Amino acid sequence: MINLASDYLEGCHPNILKKLAEVNEQQTPGYGRDPFCEEAAAEIRRVFSCPDSDVHFLVGGTQTNSVVISSILRPYEGVLCPVSGHINQHETGAIEATGHKVMGLTHKDGKITAAQVRVITALQEDDEHTVRPGMVYISLSTEYGTVYNLTELRDLYKACRSSGIYLYVDGARLGYGLSTPFTNITPADLPKYTDVFTVGGTKQGALLGEAVVINNPALKKDFRYMMKRAGAMLAKGRLIGIQFSELMKNNLYFDLAKKAVGQADRIRAALLKAGIPLLVDSPTNQLFPIFTDEQLETLEESFIFSPWERVNDSSTAVRVCTSWCTPDSHVDALIKAVKELKK
Repeated sequence: MINLASDYLEGCHPNILKKLAEVNEQQTPGYGRDPFCEEAAAEIRRVFSCPDSDVHFLVGGTQTNSVVISSILRPYEGVLCPVSGHINQHETGAIEATGHKVMGLTHKDGKITAAQVRVITALQEDDEHTVRPGMVYISLSTEYGTVYNLTELRDLYKACRSSGIYLYVDGARLGYGLSTPFTNITPADLPKYTDVFTVGGTKQGALLGEAVVINNPALKKDFRYMMKRAGAMLAKGRLIGIQFSELMKNNLYFDLAKKAVGQADRIRAALLKAGIPLLVDSPTNQLFPIFTDEQLETLEESFIFSPWERVNDSSTAVRVCTSWCTPDSHVDALIKAVKELKK
C-alpha cells in the first residue's frame, strides 16, 4: 500500500540522523540551553530576518499552540480562527482546556479576512457578558492547503493592531506554504506582520519539533515559565535544536518543501486531466480530489488517503498529501491509477 494520507508518516531527513549520531555522546546543558539550540535559533533568525525575535523549541503542534495561546490571552479572552483551523477541529479541546474559547469564523477556502476580524472585535469590544477576542490564529498553509498572500496577511495584522489584539500564525506547514508561487509572502515578511509565528519541523523533515518565533517584545517575558508549567520544556532540548539547525542550513528546509509541492503539482495536473474535480484548488502539498464511491473503492486497493468530506450521496473528497520525501514511484503509481479510473 502507498500511504498518501499525511506528511508526517516518514522519519526525518538523513542529515538529521547523521548529526544526531555524530554528537550522540556529547554532554550538553539541558532544557534548550545547549549550543545546538542556540545555533538553531540563530539560523532561524537569519533565515527569517528577525535578529531581535525570541526562538523557543517545543515538541509538537498541539502542545505549541496551547502554550503560545495560553501565554498571550487574559482569562476572559478567546482566539478567533477559521472554523477549519487546527485548534478548532483537530486538537481535542486543548485550547479550551486552558480556559480560552476558540471562536470559529466561517470561510470558503480555509482563510479568514481582516473585515471579519474588524466586525467581530467591534461587536464584542465593550461587552463584558461575552468572551472578548484577544488574538487571531491562522495557519500557513491552511488546513485546506491554501495560502494567504502578502496583502491578506498585512491586512489581518493591521486589523489586529487597530483592535488591540495579536496575530499568531501556525506554521506547521510553513515551508510548503512559502514554497508555492501562489503566495508572495517571503520568510522576511512573517516577523514584520505577525506577533508570533511557528516554523514546523514535524511535517517538514524532522523527527519532531516546532520552533516558536516571538516578534512582539510584549509577549517575550516569561514564555519559558509557561513552557515549563505546561510540561513543554524538553530536558534533552538539543534533540530539537539539532534538527532545526540542520533543516535551516543550505536552504534544506525550503528545498524539501519545494519537492513536496512539485510532487503535488504532478498529481493535481493528472487529476484535472482525468476530469476529477477538486474540493479546493490548493497550491501546496495537500490536495482534495472528489472521487465517486466506485473510484475511491478502486484506488483504496492500493492507496491510503485521509477521508475529508462527504460531498453528496455518491462522492467523497479525500486528502492526498505529499511530503518532503515522497518518491517519484509513489506519484507515478497514483497518476497511472487515476488515468485508469472509470468515469
